[in-house]
Order: sequence, then structure tokens, then C-alpha cells
Amino acid sequence: MKKSLLIMVLCVAWLSAAYSQTQNQSIQSPDEKAVKNCRYSVNTTYLSFLNFGEEKTNTHHYELHFGYRLTPKDKIGIKLATWKMFAPMGIPMQKQLEFDEDNFYPGRLRETGVGITYQRKLWKDLFVAAEILPQLKTYLDEDNHKLANGFKLYTSYHLGYHLPLFKDRIYLEPQIHCQYWPVDTNVPQAFKTEDEKWNNYFLFEPDLYLGLNFTY
Repeated sequence: MKKSLLIMVLCVAWLSAAYSQTQNQSIQSPDEKAVKNCRYSVNTTYLSFLNFGEEKTNTHHYELHFGYRLTPKDKIGIKLATWKMFAPMGIPMQKQLEFDEDNFYPGRLRETGVGITYQRKLWKDLFVAAEILPQLKTYLDEDNHKLANGFKLYTSYHLGYHLPLFKDRIYLEPQIHCQYWPVDTNVPQAFKTEDEKWNNYFLFEPDLYLGLNFTY
């Protein structure tokens, strides 16, 4: 628990330092001036396009971000996300890829939420970001009957690179992020038994966001 709290504190401190470091800069590059006109953006993770395959391991992951550019370096946004877990989120990547059914839940867990995001450019198109997502949870048994409802506070901390396409009207953002969920309530005992085998954080998950910038 101490280790996970330390990770979150360091990530928040890093983001705060990055924000204050260049807050008062007034000189803009030509690229920054061009992007300034595109105040709005919408993007999603590549996982939103991978909802195929066997139902047992299909996470039905759908995620959408709406962003607003405050300055050429700062962007805030709203995140909408839903997914359906078949195993604890804290299982290390290598173990997850094994799809060992001994680690599966005795049913499924649906998590859905609306949260906020903040992104800060550090140098050129290298950025850091933080996402905070309160989630409502629904636990289902193996026959798809509801067992319980709960609440989770999910957070993630990102390091990525913005790749503009077509004068930055379309963009890609490859990134790596750490996840941490400090609050997780009303977990049925059978699910809790599986969760307690692992941490309440997950380190260094690769991801790819696809987005569109536009004016309004």
C-alpha cells in the first residue's frame, strides 16, 4: 500500500512541476500558433476497436475523450469509459497475456464512469497527463445475474508523444501509463479473494490514442 501511495504522489508532483515550469512562457513556435486555432479535440484508445473474439475474455472496452486546449501546452478534458473485466486489473502484464483461468473472476465486473483529464506538453510534442475516473461497478455471476453494485476511484498517469497528421487535424498519441485505484468499495467476497492476490495498481501499460482536432 505504501508503495502504491508513493507512486501516486511522485506522479502528481511530476505533473505539477511540469505545469509550473513553463506557465509564464509567452513566445510561441509556428507549430504552437497553428494549433491554437483548434481549441477542441476528441479521441479514443485503440482498445475501443478491439472488441472481438471469445466472449469469455472480451472486455467490451469503449472510451471517449473530449478535450479543450487552454494554451498551446495545456489541455483539459472529459473522459467517458466503460469496460467489462474478467480478471483483476492488478495482474501483471505477463500474467494477463497467459489468460490463466485460475486467475479469472467467478463472473464479470462492469465498470463505467465519467471523469476529468489534464495534459501538459513538456518539450516539443512530449507530454505528461493525468486522468481521474470515478466509476460505478456492477458485479455479475457466471449466469450474468447481478450480485452487487460498488464504487471505484480509478486514476492513471501518462507519458506520451503527440504525432500530428494532416496539419494536426488528425493525430496519434503513443504512450505508456500507470494505473492506481485507491478506492474500491462493496466487492463481493468471491471477487475480493481474487483481487487480494494482486496490487491495486498496474505499472507501465502501453497504449495508443487516436484523435481529431477541430474548431467550433
